[in-house]
Amino acid sequence: MSDVQCGMAAASVPGFFDDPRQLAPRRTVRTALGGGVFTLHHPEPLQPYARCVGEWLERWARDTPDAPACAEPAPGGGWTVLDYRSLRRQVGAVAQSLLELQLPEGRPVVVLSDNTLHHLVLSLAAMHIGRAVCAVSSGYVRLAQGDFGKIHSILRALEPALVYASDAAVYGPATADCGVPNALRVFSRGADAVPGARPFEPWLAATETPAVRAAFDAITPDTEAKYLLTSGSTGTPKVVINTHRMLCANQQMLAQAWRFLEHEKPVLLDWLPWSHTFGGNHNVGLVLRHGGTLYIDDGRPLPGLVDKTIAHLREVQPTLYFNVPRGYEMLLPALEADLDLARRFFGPLKMLFYAGAAMPEATWRRLEAVASKVRSDPVWFTTSWGSTETAPAITTANWRLDRPGVIGLPLPGARIKFVPNGDKLEMRIRGDHIFSGYRHNLAATREAFDEDGWYRIGDAGFLLQDDDPSAGIVFNGRVAEDFKLGSGTWVSVGTLRTRVVTALSPLATDVVVTGHDRAEVGVLIFQSETARQLDPEALRDKVRAALRALAAEGGGTSQTPRRALLLPDAPSLAAGEITDKGYLNQRLTLQRRAADVAALYDADAHEPRVIRA
Repeated sequence: MSDVQCGMAAASVPGFFDDPRQLAPRRTVRTALGGGVFTLHHPEPLQPYARCVGEWLERWARDTPDAPACAEPAPGGGWTVLDYRSLRRQVGAVAQSLLELQLPEGRPVVVLSDNTLHHLVLSLAAMHIGRAVCAVSSGYVRLAQGDFGKIHSILRALEPALVYASDAAVYGPATADCGVPNALRVFSRGADAVPGARPFEPWLAATETPAVRAAFDAITPDTEAKYLLTSGSTGTPKVVINTHRMLCANQQMLAQAWRFLEHEKPVLLDWLPWSHTFGGNHNVGLVLRHGGTLYIDDGRPLPGLVDKTIAHLREVQPTLYFNVPRGYEMLLPALEADLDLARRFFGPLKMLFYAGAAMPEATWRRLEAVASKVRSDPVWFTTSWGSTETAPAITTANWRLDRPGVIGLPLPGARIKFVPNGDKLEMRIRGDHIFSGYRHNLAATREAFDEDGWYRIGDAGFLLQDDDPSAGIVFNGRVAEDFKLGSGTWVSVGTLRTRVVTALSPLATDVVVTGHDRAEVGVLIFQSETARQLDPEALRDKVRAALRALAAEGGGTSQTPRRALLLPDAPSLAAGEITDKGYLNQRLTLQRRAADVAALYDADAHEPRVIRA
């Protein structure tokens, strides 16, 4: 017999956090299954959700046709804005154009370029008539340096009927002779210079016929809406099938947790790429589900490009802001130096959301400090947890957190099973938002689910308070990233990485944890601009002091790095060390920097970059 434990947190902060019109009360149900296995789920059932993504667009084009839906930076300054009426008209026109092409069934529309209005319109048009769309990271082309083998292998795996890109001069060579028969190429610019290609712009002027409505009406919740690629760090990416059911169910889950969305339309300024589930599913879906506004940020959390984001924040005031920890770290100097900018940024914000990796506590505290100078109420920091296969959100923290680490609790309709795996608890998932399989890959699909049909996401977690499940789940890293020291002691990479980055702040942008089968833990340090400006010996002293301070906190050999190596460069986006979502790929970085790892542990080497605690 199972043992059921319910948890409900008492409200401690007046106002927004304990107002049930704003946020759902923090509740969860724990059910013990024996053998150390237990499940968590929200006691509130998942409410009915839309049949397909297009129903959101249809609703707002009818109910709020003049409200701004989406915008992109205009070439001469300002913004090019589409209201819901215009967005629906363009989606219908492009959908009509797609139908007239009579594209082969079962083959997707592939978008191979960054976030733009044309990208959005084409994607929504394809889904509006039941055609799956797949956004592929532009990095496969922009950073390929003429070697298009990777993107060609991806296109062959996808077998697109149509490949769209913004600029033929940039993407034309990469899509030529890619090995996909009869794939039509479409470009917003320069199509006339590519034999057989078509321009996108005329499609926006097409006249919609009843055929679009007929195709729209034929969509079911199980119609394939999107294909999304896994990271592919160890080979060709797997193709994840996302159905309309997955996307619509997940947005309903979020709506039931973040109740304020039903009466406060979200405004987003967002750079997160649509080739990944968080930008393309979570954030775009959030805006469309609630009739909000999405401003497309063409900046990035990278030197030089972050300046575009800062400029946009002087013009746009988002109510919800989503970024990765590295993005916040790069915004902080501007916010701290310019309180007028900080006031514009923090003033209307409902929440700050961090994604992609755990937020270093030092970054959290700096954001709190600058926000306290320009607003009276505290900033709500929150996060979520999920994957490409989960559409993406599984959990959210719909309460006020006082520090990073907790990833929330299951959303209504999501279930998490905790299974002992070594010295960790592996988390497995069920719900209407879970994918059914990888496209054309039965073996990988079978491996993704356990014998009872739970999705094996590969992450570990534990309850912050075992006697009170409503206190939340603490993320405990990727099961596959963890390793054993030579002594047999397990090292929890995700937990340790966050501790080290926080201890080293503001000297490190990120670290790679080392020590597999070795006597002690080490770290490779990616230096911040602050670190690079220091005298080398002063930098070494500061790093050494930080490592010793960590050792003084305790935690044993598995949580105490005894050596570090200062890397001379930044993580390589081109090589896959940094993903489009902005977090570090631990496994791939270790592979690429094997020589640095060897130098870190070579007792006979006189490597000046190595620091011993």
